[in-house]
Amino acid sequence: MMRHSAEDTIQTRSQSLAERATATLDRFLHIEALSGGVLVSAALVALIWANSSLASSYEALWHLPLSMALGTSGTSRSLHFWINDGLMTIFFLVVGIEIRREIHEGALQSLRRAGLPVAAAIGGVVVPALIFLGMNAALPQRSGWAIPTATDIAFAVGVLALLGKRIPGNVRVILLALAIIDDVIAVLIIALFYADGLALSGFMVTGAGIFLVLGFQRAGIGAAWVYVLPGAIVWWGLLVAGVHPTLAGVVLGLLTPVLSSGKAEPPERTVSRIGEDLAARELDPVRDAAELAGPVRQLGLATREILPPAVRVQMALHPWVAYGVMPLFALANAGVALQAGALNLTSAAFSVTAGVALALALGKPVGVFLAVGVVTRLGWCQLPEGVTWRGMLLIGLLSGVGFTMSIFIAMLAYADQALLDAAKLGVLLGSVIAATLALGWGGMYRRRLASPEERNR
Repeated sequence: MMRHSAEDTIQTRSQSLAERATATLDRFLHIEALSGGVLVSAALVALIWANSSLASSYEALWHLPLSMALGTSGTSRSLHFWINDGLMTIFFLVVGIEIRREIHEGALQSLRRAGLPVAAAIGGVVVPALIFLGMNAALPQRSGWAIPTATDIAFAVGVLALLGKRIPGNVRVILLALAIIDDVIAVLIIALFYADGLALSGFMVTGAGIFLVLGFQRAGIGAAWVYVLPGAIVWWGLLVAGVHPTLAGVVLGLLTPVLSSGKAEPPERTVSRIGEDLAARELDPVRDAAELAGPVRQLGLATREILPPAVRVQMALHPWVAYGVMPLFALANAGVALQAGALNLTSAAFSVTAGVALALALGKPVGVFLAVGVVTRLGWCQLPEGVTWRGMLLIGLLSGVGFTMSIFIAMLAYADQALLDAAKLGVLLGSVIAATLALGWGGMYRRRLASPEERNR
């Protein structure tokens, strides 16, 4: 009996340690500053690798053919393609879900709430584009005008997190809303300006995939794996149509329900009812374990339905996107060769690098600050509680961090490798400068918010 009690104690302690370790890992994976650090680290590894004696292996790895086949039908594409056009669809799915949730209950829910971040985002798109075009008016350089218009949410929020909790919460709210609206604009830019040779047959395939998604939702199917097939159909349809296939992620994200499916019995009540039933069964000395299969299955379904699909999918994908998809994308695309002669610094390439860097580091904060100044001056919007003009400048500087989406647009804008490398270098330089300025200004802003006693410590 004593031995049995000791074994139970050991098992209980082991379970407790496992639960605490799992909870700690979950909190660890959701630290925004950490995910931003992983993203930067991946970019640095790519830069060092592409400029080392192993540079040839860097290029060879991403051009490695990767085949997918079903019976006699199949396709073979480079590893680079599957990362940029395949895995990045998951990143865009998270973006689409964020946009959908903001429309339902966030900054995009009403025009009044969306007014200030929308104005800030538009200013942060227009001014950088004008700066870039002013420095790159000729073709083919001007094709990259959209590169400095995007904000990297993970990177920007990660830098903000490094400044600590003293920064007012509404600064983070506006930054998130601005970055999400930036993503909306970037998605529209990709769809409108970087689509080539549109094919009607592809849109018909896409429509079939969307029809399947809506049909499954109508049937009340909540299991995420069921939607993989219609999602793949939407992706393939956009690829055939000539639209960048990663936009399938945005489409699926916007279709993801933000409310739990309507059931005859609310899931919370189902959980409570089955929990009481299971507790009553525990008192029964004669129990048939097989009888528990049905209630346990119902309990699992009800527990899942407590959270809306949009929240469930976003929570499930966040660690994979933050610590897998985005760092892998950075590793595959941030390797710009800087050796003499490897990067052809002609006047055209240099103007692209300078144009992107200047547009991100200077154009973004100027555009955000000016746009917000105009709409508040006209009385259309007002600064939220706790947000001063110093805070708005910090938001503007952080919006200049355009890493992931900017590199993505650069690859759509330039077929010429020299211009593409130049654009990537400009993105890296501009983002680093913007992040450095944001940390410097944010440190002074945070100190100004501190009490006199804290300042004198």
